[in-house]
Amino acid sequence: MKTTRFDGLLYAVAGVFVVALLFAVMAGVVSRGLGNPYAWTEEVSGFLMVWLVCLGWMIATRRNAHIRIRFFQDLLPGKSRRISEVIIQLSVALLGAVVAWQSIHLIQVNSDIEAISLPISTAWMYVPLLPAGIVTFVQAVTDLYRQVRGVSAAEEKLA
Repeated sequence: MKTTRFDGLLYAVAGVFVVALLFAVMAGVVSRGLGNPYAWTEEVSGFLMVWLVCLGWMIATRRNAHIRIRFFQDLLPGKSRRISEVIIQLSVALLGAVVAWQSIHLIQVNSDIEAISLPISTAWMYVPLLPAGIVTFVQAVTDLYRQVRGVSAAEEKLA
C-alpha cells in the first residue's frame, strides 16, 4: 500500500500524542517526587493512551499490519480461499461500522459528564473510536474491492 497524505497525517498526530503522553507521565513522576503531585497527570495520560491506541489501530489497519493467522485459510483451494477472504473483509467492514455507529452513542451520552480533574467532557475519551471505526470500514471495503477485482495488496504495492 502506498503511503498517502492521510497516512502521513496519522503518523504525525500519533507522534505528537506520544510526546504529549511522555510529558504528562514525566510531569506526574516529577511532581510526585517533589511531594506535590499534579492531579491531572493520570487523567490526561488515560485520555492520551486511548487516543494513541486508536491511532495505532488506524495505522495498523491502513498498513494491513494486524495479526492474522492464515494457517487454515491457506489450506483452502483458490476459490474457497477467495470466498473466505470476502467473508473476512465483510466482517471487518461490519466491525468498523458498528464501532463507528456505537461511538456516536457513547460520545452523546458522555458529553455532559465532566472529567474529574480536567475541565473537559469525558466524551473526548470516546471520540477517537469514530475515526477508527470509519477507517476500519473504509479499508475493509477497499480490500474487499481489491479481492473482488482479483488484485492483492502486495500486487498493488508494486504498481
